[in-house]
Amino acid sequence: MPLYKRIDVNDFTKVLVWKIEESMDQISSDIELTKLCQNRVDSMRSEIHQKGFYSVRQLLKEVGYTDADLIYDEYGKPHLKDGNYISITHSFTFSAIIISTANPVGIDIEKQRDKIVKIAHKFTPIEEYKTIANHNALVSKLTIVWGAKESLYKIYGKKKLLFLHHINIEDFRFADEKTSGEIRYQGSVSKYTIHFLEFEGFTCVYAY
Repeated sequence: MPLYKRIDVNDFTKVLVWKIEESMDQISSDIELTKLCQNRVDSMRSEIHQKGFYSVRQLLKEVGYTDADLIYDEYGKPHLKDGNYISITHSFTFSAIIISTANPVGIDIEKQRDKIVKIAHKFTPIEEYKTIANHNALVSKLTIVWGAKESLYKIYGKKKLLFLHHINIEDFRFADEKTSGEIRYQGSVSKYTIHFLEFEGFTCVYAY
């Protein structure tokens, strides 16, 4: 089974990435789902989404959890029954989880695509990026920013948070592979550490 990458972020936090290469029978063969989750996966029309769902359960299995250990709140945010923190992501042929025993965490995987340039004004002040002349570098940076904001949004875990107005990501150099971010909402400011990595045309960003 292709556990693609494991990152021990610190003593309390770990990231696991799965590359989806199996058939449906292979990726689901040793996974037992709750009735609720079985109904959920059965309702998915896309096989790639079904495989993504099962690959996340394979990642849970890698760290000693089962589907039954995972619950979702009213906003759709995942939680572990033992009180540890978790965040989940899936994009095309990759999925990932981040788990922490100490702090809220968020993770996002995105396929690097040109269309992010067209929608960038919806989630970040695009004028800040006009000095980036190389198109590929621009796509890469905007994808990291989107992933960072998505990760912080998952940590917050409730609706009404706006990427453009409530989440700020500090500028960064690609070589640093990390930055910081803030959620500013209803008079409260919370700060987070953000890491990012790129592989096979995808960007993975995680925050804690």
